[in-house]
Amino acid sequence: MREVLEARLSRWGYEVRTAETVAAAKAAVERFQPDVVVSDLVLPDATGLDLLEALQAGVPERTVLLITAYGTIDTAVKAMRSGATNFLTKPLDYQALKGHLEAAPQLGRRLVSAARAPSTESAVVDAVEPPPPPFGGMVGRSAALLRMQERIRSAANSDAPVLIVGESGTGKELVARAIVELSSRSNKPFVIVNAAAIPESLVEAELFGAEKGAFTGATHARIGLFQQAHEGSLFLDEVTEMPMALQPKLLRALEDGRIRKIGGRGEIPCDVRVIAATNRNPTEAVEQGLLRHDLIYRLDVLRIDVPPLRARAEDVPLIAAHFLADCARRYGTALPPLSDEVLATLAAHDWPGNARELRNVIERAFVAANPGPIQPEHLGMSEATRDGDASGPPARHGIVIPHGLTLADAERILVLETLKKTGNNKAEAARRLGLDVKTIRNKLKIFDEDHR
Repeated sequence: MREVLEARLSRWGYEVRTAETVAAAKAAVERFQPDVVVSDLVLPDATGLDLLEALQAGVPERTVLLITAYGTIDTAVKAMRSGATNFLTKPLDYQALKGHLEAAPQLGRRLVSAARAPSTESAVVDAVEPPPPPFGGMVGRSAALLRMQERIRSAANSDAPVLIVGESGTGKELVARAIVELSSRSNKPFVIVNAAAIPESLVEAELFGAEKGAFTGATHARIGLFQQAHEGSLFLDEVTEMPMALQPKLLRALEDGRIRKIGGRGEIPCDVRVIAATNRNPTEAVEQGLLRHDLIYRLDVLRIDVPPLRARAEDVPLIAAHFLADCARRYGTALPPLSDEVLATLAAHDWPGNARELRNVIERAFVAANPGPIQPEHLGMSEATRDGDASGPPARHGIVIPHGLTLADAERILVLETLKKTGNNKAEAARRLGLDVKTIRNKLKIFDEDHR
């Protein structure tokens, strides 16, 4: 890994020195005086955190990037508290690394790379340069994120329709892009349409096209999105918002690979891989009459559930640091540190708006604090302030189970309160409780019978 890093960094134009231990790294730093240090967390004689403390004691403005496959949220918080500029995970996202180096305030070209030496049996594998990272933008190392990435890889190897299900702000379009980038259609058109954003009267013309004079206002022939995406991929976001009358035509296009323009006489072949997304539970959308059952069968061949941010809380500090680095790059300023108090505030929040909400909070804090370090008041998300009591302690998140209840009563409170928090979304409540939707429905029937 050390050799691969040295080769890449040299190609990027940096002057590089390497070291295989903390002691060797300290000696190299003394001689070389690098602007940036990239270090593994696990080293033979000490840890990357030990090296970090020594480096920051000498030159506090030096950029230090830690790499690990073993970190937890506590490790990330400790690293940031000690002065780490960022925390990267294995397999290493080289484009993210490049972005962090380009954002380093020193803008120097001198760098020390300290990485743990590979074992003898894995030396050959570790010496081979890995392929470019396919998940740029998907920051984190939580089990939930890694499981989703495995499903993305699997979906990319197929041409079957994909249904992406997740709450608003979780990054469903990012998942769709990752599927396309890994697929055989990566160099073909990738067309995106939000079904909820198109007026109902125009959806059919937008998707399938229209001939001149086909309807009032059709002053010229229009090529639809299916034709634009020919040989490539079409991403249908918020597919459950598509008009019911149009869904049979979409179903036919999926089954036959052919479309008919409005006012057209013949059918047009279209080789399109369809990826759909929704923030609703598909089964409930069918039950509510929003989606045809035969269409959902055709769309839901491969399913990818995008976990909400609260289900991968250990990724929050890493995502926050990623968004902060992005702000620094866009605004052309130095990267401000995140204090312990800021990280604790971020970790305690439920993030109902998911990654989109976190991005907005970080950018608001960056602008409010610029050019100084970010403090909790810059976040604009104090629970105490929101509750109207700026002097009291922050409101606690969770569900209160009164003392002395039976297990059955406690279960009832847990299920009903979880449903309330999810807006009566049974699928989301089931995910949070580690149950399936059928179990939730059965329990609600039992609760209802007991109440009567």
